[in-house]
Amino acid sequence: MRQLIDLIEKVQSFIESGGPVLKVIFVVTLVMWAFILERLWYYRAVYPSLEKKTIQAWMARKERKSWYAMQVRQMLITEVLLSTNQSVKTIQTFVALCPLLGLLGTVTGMIEVFNIMALVGGSNARAMASGVSMATIPTMAGMVAALSGMYFAVRFGRLADNKVSLMEDSLVRE
Repeated sequence: MRQLIDLIEKVQSFIESGGPVLKVIFVVTLVMWAFILERLWYYRAVYPSLEKKTIQAWMARKERKSWYAMQVRQMLITEVLLSTNQSVKTIQTFVALCPLLGLLGTVTGMIEVFNIMALVGGSNARAMASGVSMATIPTMAGMVAALSGMYFAVRFGRLADNKVSLMEDSLVRE
């Protein structure tokens, strides 16, 4: 139990040393990961039934060659496309936002350093240390958060393209 309390205190100290922008990065990262987990759940639990339902709907048609049938086929493929690409752009936006928030943390931390230098002079390194940590920690956190989501953003985009391509191949025209 003591180890858990020590860990919580270290995390709290880390967040405080990073300044208020680090809290924003933390919230944005949590939201991004909520979207990532939703997409993981979607591909594991939801997509297989959607794929099966779509193929069954196409195979239930007696006629699959007319212009009208091709429009129905295109509609089914578009529904799969929309469903598989849902939230991918949102994840990509959060990935792009994290380094920008880290940069904002750098700027606010440097402003803090300059304020301390103006108050106590440039020779007091201890006084400037908190501003320097406010400048570097959010930058690092923003980059780490972006890297943690970048893999999944690319992976989900490719996975959606592959699923739609396979769906197009599955809906044969006969």
